[in-house]
Amino acid sequence: MSRAVLSLGSNLGDRSATLAAAVGSFGDAVVARSPVYATPPWGPVDQQEFFNQVIIVDDAAVDAAGWLRACQAAEAAAGRERLVRWGPRTLDADVVAVTDHGVPVISDDPDLILPHPRAALRAFVLLPWLAVEPAAELPGSGSIADLLAAVDSARIREVGDGSI
Repeated sequence: MSRAVLSLGSNLGDRSATLAAAVGSFGDAVVARSPVYATPPWGPVDQQEFFNQVIIVDDAAVDAAGWLRACQAAEAAAGRERLVRWGPRTLDADVVAVTDHGVPVISDDPDLILPHPRAALRAFVLLPWLAVEPAAELPGSGSIADLLAAVDSARIREVGDGSI
């Protein structure tokens, strides 16, 4: 059984529709989805705020690399172009953490580092994740609640219930 925490974000076009389509692209594998949050952009590029959401997906037939391919397919379907690092994008879909039969998957493969190397620093990942899994832990880093308490989440606000 493979279970993954995926972070979705959009700040171009119809952000709500983009997130809804991305969630829909994972079909019956989606077992939980957070509310949608408006969050300040991450990185040095001046751009509008993101809409962010976390989904939990579960499918015995999909491994960590399969979740990455599914995220990349969702990005492609949304017309994602990688023009500027941390720049505006129609959809950013990241694999945050994966468990296989309840055991955390740890990977240092440059194509898929697990758990996500910056997840513990990103309120736009931690806050939505906490909303769907209050007792969750980021492997090697600690509880999501404790990690969230250590970062600035003051400028994040809920904008939708996740069913958009």
